[in-house]
Amino acid sequence: MVSNQILQNAQEFIWRNARLLERYLFTALFRGGRKEPVLVALRAYQNEDGGFGNALEPDKRCPDSQPQDIEFALHILDAIDAMHDPLVTRDSDYLVSITTAGGGVPFALPSLNAYPHAPWWTTEENPAASLNPTAAIAGLLLKHGIQHPWIETASQFCWREIASTETTEFHTLMPAIAFLEHAPDHTRAEHELQRIAARLMQVGVIELDPQAQGYVQKPLDWAPTPHSYCRRLFDEKTLAPHLTALADCQQSDGGWPISWDALSPAVELEWRGRRTIEALRTLETYGELGRE
Repeated sequence: MVSNQILQNAQEFIWRNARLLERYLFTALFRGGRKEPVLVALRAYQNEDGGFGNALEPDKRCPDSQPQDIEFALHILDAIDAMHDPLVTRDSDYLVSITTAGGGVPFALPSLNAYPHAPWWTTEENPAASLNPTAAIAGLLLKHGIQHPWIETASQFCWREIASTETTEFHTLMPAIAFLEHAPDHTRAEHELQRIAARLMQVGVIELDPQAQGYVQKPLDWAPTPHSYCRRLFDEKTLAPHLTALADCQQSDGGWPISWDALSPAVELEWRGRRTIEALRTLETYGELGRE
């Protein structure tokens, strides 16, 4: 188990640098704080149309609602066990309005092109539906038993796309796995999960070097908690050095770094606040984080 000082140093970083939303989230997750302040802060990112925007996902500064911001919001609600908040109903209604003829939502909407954004966010005028984030959103809603017509439409899209893809790309497969983990047809889901697992175990797909630098995906990216489906792909001997490396990645200011070029220094700090909470949660769920 790592020293409690890691949590203390992270707290100092959060207080100094993170957004109000992440400050409240940190307090709720690690200091016994209430969830209500998190919900109040999150509502500031929800637009009148029910979707989320306003750079909730920091790499694009678009105020308009975006699919990725919806996923971002749902992960926060999941973390504080608030998925039955009215925020989710409004959010789901908005999803219907942006669903394509194929049944899913696009990776991004072209409204973001008018605002500062990282290069990978530039979007065509009529974007097709994508498993990222359709499957991630559907998976979170299914996980909590949310009832909404959009889920059935999105599920049909997800089943079709998952069955037809052979990709090993992280940002496609993690949403797919999230959907399959909570899909009600367990037999069908397990079949697709085994197909994905076989691809992931190919040499070079997962970065096994705990000291590797850059935008790579290591075992703890695929299995951020012991309950993650991909946890079964790694033995204790493989995971142990990655947990040590994750703890060692804490910077002198108490926060964890990001592995990509941020849009601005302010955006980097916003992301580092989020990344710091994610690192702490992984260390905690694996029993590696000391508490006071």
